[in-house]
Amino acid sequence: MQIENDIKLDYSNVLLRPKRSTLGSRKEVRLKRTHNFRNSKQTFERIPIIAANMDGVGTFEMADKLGELGLFTCLIKTYTIKDLVNYFTKERAEYTAYSMGITEQDAAKFRAVYTGANVIKYVCVDVANGYSERFLNYVAQLREDYPGLTIIAGNVVTADQTQELILRGCDVVKVGIGPGSVCTTRIQTGVGYPQLSAVMECADAAHGLGGHIIADGGC
Repeated sequence: MQIENDIKLDYSNVLLRPKRSTLGSRKEVRLKRTHNFRNSKQTFERIPIIAANMDGVGTFEMADKLGELGLFTCLIKTYTIKDLVNYFTKERAEYTAYSMGITEQDAAKFRAVYTGANVIKYVCVDVANGYSERFLNYVAQLREDYPGLTIIAGNVVTADQTQELILRGCDVVKVGIGPGSVCTTRIQTGVGYPQLSAVMECADAAHGLGGHIIADGGC
């Protein structure tokens, strides 16, 4: 065990210092961004705000409404194969990610949906704590099987695991363990990392390899 004594920061520890701007109004702000993905070679041109694959959040209805506004959604995992095949269209595939775990059943379900819909561009591989070799191997196999798929995977909170995921084939690493207001991971297990420091350290690691991160949760 290693004890770290240097200061780590959560969002609640900092404020944004105002700075002079050339903009005359908030209406002039343009949030849309273009991101090129290292491994899938695809391009993302939307507002980089993402609805999480949480119950009551990552729904078909939410995805369609946010999609109209230029935002993105990771769907919940509980939809059936039939529901997902019927939902995905070429247009919806631009603003919606399929979400999955790392069991054999998850892989089989994704194959069925991917083949049936034939338009999926984004997949979110979601586990509570992304520090197992099985998780890394799963991401690597997914990349091998679907070379043109943009892979979002997590969650992690450290630079080394961020780099490892990108090298295994991930395009976007989800960063955050236990920072959400309704997340009990830190309370029940004592596992976590102050979210702002995690985001800063993981972003630096990802960008050095041409990858990206998602700051997942945090209040």
